[in-house]
Amino acid sequence: MALVAKFTFNPFQENTYVVYDDTKECIIIDPGTFTEAEKTELVNFIESAKLKPVRLINTHCHLDHVFGNRFIADKYGLGLEIHEGELPVLKAVPQVCVMYGIPLPDESPMPTGFLKEGTTLTFGNTSLDILFTPGHSPASISFFSKADNFVIAGDVLFRESIGRTDLPGGDMKTLLDSIRTQLFPLGDEVKVFSGHGEETTIGYEKQRNPFLNGQF
Repeated sequence: MALVAKFTFNPFQENTYVVYDDTKECIIIDPGTFTEAEKTELVNFIESAKLKPVRLINTHCHLDHVFGNRFIADKYGLGLEIHEGELPVLKAVPQVCVMYGIPLPDESPMPTGFLKEGTTLTFGNTSLDILFTPGHSPASISFFSKADNFVIAGDVLFRESIGRTDLPGGDMKTLLDSIRTQLFPLGDEVKVFSGHGEETTIGYEKQRNPFLNGQF
Protein backbone atom coordinates (compact mmCIF):
# COMPACT_ATOMS: atom_id res chain seq x y z
CA MET A 1 0.00 0.00 0.00
CA ALA A 2 1.34 3.41 -0.99
CA LEU A 3 1.07 6.27 1.50
CA VAL A 4 1.22 9.98 0.71
CA ALA A 5 2.73 12.64 2.99
CA LYS A 6 2.09 16.29 2.14
CA PHE A 7 4.17 19.33 3.06
CA THR A 8 3.23 22.91 2.21
CA PHE A 9 6.23 25.07 1.42
CA ASN A 10 7.48 28.41 0.06
CA PRO A 11 5.73 31.77 -0.49
CA PHE A 12 3.35 30.16 -3.01
CA GLN A 13 2.04 27.60 -0.47
CA GLU A 14 2.99 24.74 -2.79
CA ASN A 15 2.35 21.12 -1.84
CA THR A 16 5.37 18.83 -1.84
CA TYR A 17 4.63 15.10 -1.72
CA VAL A 18 6.55 12.11 -0.40
CA VAL A 19 5.04 8.83 -1.60
CA TYR A 20 6.25 5.65 0.12
CA ASP A 21 5.30 2.06 0.83
CA ASP A 22 6.18 -0.83 3.12
CA THR A 23 9.59 -1.30 1.48
CA LYS A 24 10.52 2.14 2.88
CA GLU A 25 11.49 3.33 -0.57
CA CYS A 26 9.99 6.70 -1.42
CA ILE A 27 9.77 9.23 -4.21
CA ILE A 28 9.75 12.99 -3.74
CA ILE A 29 7.38 14.90 -6.03
CA ASP A 30 7.66 18.66 -6.59
CA PRO A 31 10.03 19.60 -3.76
CA GLY A 32 9.19 23.21 -3.01
CA THR A 33 11.55 23.73 -0.08
CA PHE A 34 12.51 27.41 0.06
CA THR A 35 13.95 28.01 3.53
CA GLU A 36 16.35 26.07 5.70
CA ALA A 37 13.49 25.34 8.08
CA GLU A 38 11.48 23.78 5.26
CA LYS A 39 14.43 21.66 4.18
CA THR A 40 14.84 20.47 7.76
CA GLU A 41 11.15 19.63 8.07
CA LEU A 42 11.24 17.45 4.97
CA VAL A 43 14.47 15.67 5.90
CA ASN A 44 13.28 15.09 9.48
CA PHE A 45 10.15 13.34 8.20
CA ILE A 46 12.14 11.14 5.82
CA GLU A 47 14.62 10.22 8.54
CA SER A 48 12.03 9.65 11.27
CA ALA A 49 10.04 7.34 8.97
CA LYS A 50 13.29 5.61 7.98
CA LEU A 51 12.58 6.17 4.28
CA LYS A 52 14.99 5.81 1.39
CA PRO A 53 14.41 8.38 -1.39
CA VAL A 54 14.93 6.71 -4.76
CA ARG A 55 13.40 9.13 -7.31
CA LEU A 56 13.00 12.89 -7.70
CA ILE A 57 10.02 13.91 -9.83
CA ASN A 58 8.38 17.12 -11.05
CA THR A 59 4.77 17.11 -12.23
CA HIS A 60 5.65 20.35 -14.02
CA CYS A 61 8.42 22.90 -13.71
CA HIS A 62 6.95 26.20 -12.54
CA LEU A 63 9.24 27.89 -10.04
CA ASP A 64 7.31 26.99 -6.87
CA HIS A 65 7.48 23.28 -7.69
CA VAL A 66 11.22 23.16 -8.34
CA PHE A 67 12.74 25.35 -5.60
CA GLY A 68 14.00 22.25 -3.78
CA ASN A 69 15.20 20.21 -6.76
CA ARG A 70 18.89 20.96 -6.20
CA PHE A 71 18.67 20.34 -2.47
CA ILE A 72 16.98 16.95 -2.86
CA ALA A 73 19.22 15.91 -5.77
CA ASP A 74 22.37 16.67 -3.78
CA LYS A 75 21.09 15.39 -0.43
CA TYR A 76 20.05 11.97 -1.72
CA GLY A 77 22.13 11.60 -4.89
CA LEU A 78 19.09 11.56 -7.18
CA GLY A 79 18.65 12.56 -10.81
CA LEU A 80 15.71 14.76 -11.72
CA GLU A 81 12.91 13.25 -13.85
CA ILE A 82 10.36 15.37 -15.75
CA HIS A 83 8.38 15.25 -18.98
CA GLU A 84 10.61 16.40 -21.83
CA GLY A 85 8.06 19.04 -22.81
CA GLU A 86 8.67 20.84 -19.50
CA LEU A 87 12.35 21.45 -20.22
CA PRO A 88 11.86 25.03 -21.52
CA VAL A 89 9.83 25.84 -18.40
CA LEU A 90 12.58 24.51 -16.14
CA LYS A 91 15.27 26.46 -17.99
CA ALA A 92 13.23 29.68 -17.62
CA VAL A 93 12.95 29.45 -13.81
CA PRO A 94 15.89 31.79 -12.97
CA GLN A 95 14.45 34.48 -15.24
CA VAL A 96 10.95 33.99 -13.84
CA CYS A 97 12.30 34.38 -10.30
CA VAL A 98 13.79 37.73 -11.30
CA MET A 99 10.43 38.78 -12.76
CA TYR A 100 8.67 37.87 -9.50
CA GLY A 101 11.38 39.47 -7.37
CA ILE A 102 11.93 36.17 -5.56
CA PRO A 103 15.42 34.80 -4.86
CA LEU A 104 16.11 31.36 -6.28
CA PRO A 105 17.36 29.21 -3.38
CA ASP A 106 19.40 26.93 -5.66
CA GLU A 107 19.22 26.56 -9.41
CA SER A 108 17.64 23.24 -10.37
CA PRO A 109 19.78 20.58 -11.96
CA MET A 110 18.82 19.60 -15.47
CA PRO A 111 16.96 16.28 -15.76
CA THR A 112 18.83 13.02 -16.04
CA GLY A 113 15.78 11.25 -17.47
CA PHE A 114 12.40 11.96 -19.01
CA LEU A 115 9.03 10.50 -18.05
CA LYS A 116 6.62 9.57 -20.81
CA GLU A 117 2.84 9.42 -20.65
CA GLY A 118 1.36 5.95 -20.96
CA THR A 119 4.22 4.37 -19.06
CA THR A 120 4.52 3.43 -15.40
CA LEU A 121 6.66 4.94 -12.67
CA THR A 122 7.78 2.29 -10.20
CA PHE A 123 9.53 2.13 -6.84
CA GLY A 124 9.41 -0.40 -4.02
CA ASN A 125 6.17 -2.35 -4.45
CA THR A 126 4.37 0.66 -5.98
CA SER A 127 3.39 1.44 -9.56
CA LEU A 128 1.99 4.79 -10.68
CA ASP A 129 0.50 5.32 -14.13
CA ILE A 130 1.83 8.45 -15.84
CA LEU A 131 -0.94 10.60 -17.34
CA PHE A 132 -0.36 13.49 -19.74
CA THR A 133 -2.31 16.46 -18.36
CA PRO A 134 -1.16 19.69 -20.07
CA GLY A 135 -2.98 23.00 -20.03
CA HIS A 136 -1.68 24.67 -16.89
CA SER A 137 1.80 24.10 -18.27
CA PRO A 138 2.85 22.70 -21.66
CA ALA A 139 3.57 19.12 -20.55
CA SER A 140 2.34 18.58 -17.01
CA ILE A 141 2.02 14.97 -15.92
CA SER A 142 -0.07 13.34 -13.19
CA PHE A 143 0.55 10.09 -11.31
CA PHE A 144 -2.28 7.63 -10.69
CA SER A 145 -2.23 4.76 -8.21
CA LYS A 146 -4.76 2.24 -9.41
CA ALA A 147 -4.10 0.05 -6.35
CA ASP A 148 -4.59 2.81 -3.79
CA ASN A 149 -7.10 5.01 -5.61
CA PHE A 150 -5.32 8.35 -5.69
CA VAL A 151 -3.82 10.71 -8.24
CA ILE A 152 -1.13 13.32 -7.72
CA ALA A 153 -2.24 15.96 -10.18
CA GLY A 154 0.11 18.92 -9.78
CA ASP A 155 -1.67 22.18 -10.66
CA VAL A 156 -4.20 20.64 -13.04
CA LEU A 157 -7.17 20.26 -10.68
CA PHE A 158 -7.84 21.82 -7.28
CA ARG A 159 -10.70 21.61 -4.81
CA GLU A 160 -13.42 23.69 -6.51
CA SER A 161 -10.89 25.22 -8.89
CA ILE A 162 -8.45 24.46 -11.72
CA GLY A 163 -4.94 25.52 -12.63
CA ARG A 164 -4.36 28.96 -14.08
CA THR A 165 -3.81 29.10 -17.83
CA ASP A 166 -2.38 32.59 -18.29
CA LEU A 167 1.27 31.55 -17.96
CA PRO A 168 3.45 30.67 -20.98
CA GLY A 169 2.36 27.33 -22.40
CA GLY A 170 -1.02 27.44 -20.67
CA ASP A 171 -4.30 26.95 -22.49
CA MET A 172 -7.79 26.71 -21.02
CA LYS A 173 -9.25 24.31 -23.61
CA THR A 174 -6.26 22.02 -23.26
CA LEU A 175 -6.54 22.03 -19.48
CA LEU A 176 -10.26 21.22 -19.52
CA ASP A 177 -9.64 18.44 -22.03
CA SER A 178 -6.94 17.00 -19.76
CA ILE A 179 -9.31 16.97 -16.79
CA ARG A 180 -12.17 15.49 -18.81
CA THR A 181 -10.18 12.80 -20.66
CA GLN A 182 -7.42 11.91 -18.19
CA LEU A 183 -8.70 12.57 -14.67
CA PHE A 184 -12.49 12.14 -14.74
CA PRO A 185 -12.32 8.56 -16.11
CA LEU A 186 -10.25 7.47 -13.11
CA GLY A 187 -13.43 7.19 -11.01
CA ASP A 188 -15.44 9.31 -8.60
CA GLU A 189 -13.83 7.82 -5.48
CA VAL A 190 -10.28 8.64 -6.55
CA LYS A 191 -8.58 11.06 -4.16
CA VAL A 192 -6.83 14.01 -5.80
CA PHE A 193 -3.65 15.38 -4.26
CA SER A 194 -3.19 18.83 -5.78
CA GLY A 195 -0.22 21.15 -6.06
CA HIS A 196 -1.93 23.70 -3.79
CA GLY A 197 -4.68 23.49 -1.20
CA GLU A 198 -6.45 20.52 0.32
CA GLU A 199 -7.24 17.10 -1.10
CA THR A 200 -10.43 16.45 -3.01
CA THR A 201 -12.01 13.64 -5.05
CA ILE A 202 -12.95 13.29 -8.69
CA GLY A 203 -16.61 12.87 -7.76
CA TYR A 204 -16.65 15.99 -5.61
CA GLU A 205 -15.16 18.09 -8.42
CA LYS A 206 -17.69 16.75 -10.93
CA GLN A 207 -20.49 18.02 -8.67
CA ARG A 208 -19.00 21.15 -7.09
CA ASN A 209 -16.29 22.59 -9.31
CA PRO A 210 -17.69 25.75 -10.97
CA PHE A 211 -15.10 25.58 -13.78
CA LEU A 212 -16.17 22.10 -14.85
CA ASN A 213 -19.90 22.36 -15.42
CA GLY A 214 -20.78 20.35 -18.50
CA GLN A 215 -17.28 18.91 -18.82
CA PHE A 216 -18.23 15.30 -18.10
